[in-house]
Amino acid sequence: MSERRIYLDRGIGETRGVVTLDGRPERLLVRRDDDDPRLVLGARLVARVASLEPALGTAFLDLGSGAEAILPFRPDARPVRGQALDVEIRGEPRRGKLAVARAFGPAEGAPRLVTPAPDVAADLRAMTPGGLLVENRSARQVADEAEEEALETLHALPGGGVLAIEPTRALTAIDVDLGERKGSDAKRVTRQANLAALGMAARLLRLKGLGGIVVIDLVGRGHDGNALMAAARAAFAPDNPGVSIGPVGRFGTMELSLPRRTRPLAERLCREDGRPSDRTLAQQLIRRIEAEAAGAPGARFAVTCAPAVAEAASPLALLLAGQIGARFTIGPDPACPRERLDVRQA
Repeated sequence: MSERRIYLDRGIGETRGVVTLDGRPERLLVRRDDDDPRLVLGARLVARVASLEPALGTAFLDLGSGAEAILPFRPDARPVRGQALDVEIRGEPRRGKLAVARAFGPAEGAPRLVTPAPDVAADLRAMTPGGLLVENRSARQVADEAEEEALETLHALPGGGVLAIEPTRALTAIDVDLGERKGSDAKRVTRQANLAALGMAARLLRLKGLGGIVVIDLVGRGHDGNALMAAARAAFAPDNPGVSIGPVGRFGTMELSLPRRTRPLAERLCREDGRPSDRTLAQQLIRRIEAEAAGAPGARFAVTCAPAVAEAASPLALLLAGQIGARFTIGPDPACPRERLDVRQA
């Protein structure tokens, strides 16, 4: 029987929550202090209909202070321009895409946030009812490991082989590769690899926060379609409602449609080129300073990093100094590579 555990890392400037499945990270929630609370999954708002696109069955909503969302509607439930609606955020904004809202009925007054989204701890408990919430140092280690795995492209399959997950603008492509997986019965080896890949793909897609159309390129030929379909339904059951799974096609691929709810982790943590953002590196730097300071009480530290990272870390450093004292200085070095974070005792 699968076992899920939950971990909460309350850090300077951000809170991270992790759900593990049999010891491996399955979900990673990241909430930063400067996130717009109106665009977080589960936020309840009064919105005003700014414009309509009847041909697309879509309304554009004004959430106030420049925040926007879209509202899909049926022909028999078309809203009216200028109308105030009671809405909830059901899909967070993605790169180039607005947040998606669901309407509950009419409302009154100006666009505003009515009820903030549940915090990370509440989300974790909702995902794993009855789970014991761990908040000690191990929670930070688990969150660090989850963040690292969420940003990887290649993932080793248990028993051998590799799973590659690569999002594109249109869909997420997953490739199953046998690699060094061994066995005398080729059909059995490929079947085991594909079954393992489906379970692992489901966990990793949840971890990465990916949804929409997913195409899995299975390995081998002559697939057992019924067994693969049953395995896929079991693996993606936690993503329901909203999961659609197609049969294995003539080219050995399986297509799925998964609901989009949260912003993909790579978009939240990385720049468009896939490298960690300045803010993400700043968060890593602050955590490293915290760890070094905890291991050497009273010691002072000299920190060196790229100028852009130092700038992103500046407000976080002020908060950290309020907790551990002004025991560190951050020196921006134009010659320092972006991802190099040096923390040394002064």
